Amino acid sequence: MTDKTLVLNICGAPYASLAPLSALRFAKAALATGHKIQRVFFYQEGVTLANGLSCPPQDEINLTKEWQKLAAEHQVELAVCVAAALKRGIIDAKEAARYGLEQHNLAEGFVLTGLGQLVDGMANADRTVTFNS
Repeated sequence: MTDKTLVLNICGAPYASLAPLSALRFAKAALATGHKIQRVFFYQEGVTLANGLSCPPQDEINLTKEWQKLAAEHQVELAVCVAAALKRGIIDAKEAARYGLEQHNLAEGFVLTGLGQLVDGMANADRTVTFNS
């Protein structure tokens, strides 16, 4: 079997579903076996993973930091649906200025983008795997 290029689509909320943790474990296993992850797209409730202000208890895994670490080590794009993020209060500096807000909370390493990035990834990757809950 040849190595595949993958896109992961995470729709479930961290700490309320297993989607982000299952996707993280899947990503680590895929990378360990030689596959490439082109992009991780956070959509629907999954965008809340990109909240730089979330602070889980110390005895729980910090999913945001784990995704940041994986992305940095393997040059994986962490794309966040801008419409879903704004609706849930996740905003970067550019959008904060656009809407006249003084603060922003998009975690470092994540980027707000449109659904076109998901479609582009699906068109160019060998496989897209979606994690809902």
